[in-house]
Amino acid sequence: MYEAAEKLCRTPTGDGLPLEASAARAVGRIAETLADTRSRDSVTFAVDLVSRLLLSEGAMPPGEDDRLLRSVAAKLAKAQHLRDIEPLFGEVPEAIQDPAVELRACLLGELALIGSGAGRRSLEAYAEKLRELGHPLARLPGARLDIEHRFAVRVRGLGSIKTAKQLRSRFPEASSTGSGAVVGRGAEDARDDGRASAAARPFTAGGWAREPEARFFTLPSPLSPDDFGISFIKELPLRCLAGEGSRRGSALACVTTPDDVLNELFSASYVGGVNGQGQGGAYARLYAWESLYALMGLPTGVPLLEAVRRAADHRWLRFMAFTDWFHHDTSDLAFAVLDPTRTRVVVLAATDTDVHRDALG
Repeated sequence: MYEAAEKLCRTPTGDGLPLEASAARAVGRIAETLADTRSRDSVTFAVDLVSRLLLSEGAMPPGEDDRLLRSVAAKLAKAQHLRDIEPLFGEVPEAIQDPAVELRACLLGELALIGSGAGRRSLEAYAEKLRELGHPLARLPGARLDIEHRFAVRVRGLGSIKTAKQLRSRFPEASSTGSGAVVGRGAEDARDDGRASAAARPFTAGGWAREPEARFFTLPSPLSPDDFGISFIKELPLRCLAGEGSRRGSALACVTTPDDVLNELFSASYVGGVNGQGQGGAYARLYAWESLYALMGLPTGVPLLEAVRRAADHRWLRFMAFTDWFHHDTSDLAFAVLDPTRTRVVVLAATDTDVHRDALG
């Protein structure tokens, strides 16, 4: 297989022209197959092929280079013995603008998620150098945190929540109060495009069908946690709630936890949208944390364990409604977060139902 891929790489396409797209895709598929075939040679060959393709400018179709690199890293972590992977980290990098370095950074991220590589001197030295060079993945710890315990774990019966009954069966319902509605009517929009982009990144990276709604509000007075429920949320000028009350079913909000929110953010880009693609575990983990930081309004310099501590001081809700946004058929998600001062609220809503699909009857 490696010889066939090498032959494709050597196939002349004209003076200085890159591989044709079809040939590049074929080489990429061979690299993925080799990464998934357990042997030391397969590790070496897969990494070599990916490096050749990504170093050959224009060889890969737009968007395919990142997908291939992250896919090969994930397959290597899952299929290969650590003793066969370890030689890849024999030399520390000098810069991060190199496909070979990026592949290894992703591989370290994938190994961290499966609890492998801890205590290996060469891997830890490579990770430390990535931190010095400022690689974005290097801010993540080399082992899964307890709050990440559900990442990439499938539990029978715990698929996406599509109905109010399912939501109530998993989470305690938040109270709905008139005083909450009064505070909601006084909420003021506090637009922050940069923070909104970071909050929505798991969904935009994963290619979810519709642009997520990330909104920030300030309140005229502190909101009691007992008033943080659906009556409050329904008073906010949200796109996802447009037309609420015009369809059968009542909007509902339930109290949830930071680990539930973080897991949903991870899954959004790890699995990818119906018409999108998964981003691999390493970057799905990064995007999930960046989104959680944005929801809490934390600077990126705050350590992850400190962010976990601060998350406990926030109030977290999952909610759903019966509107054109919530189709209840593929993936709908909506969260609301109340900060510790009880004067700031963030709402993040995403749907993977195509915007052009006919509305629910």
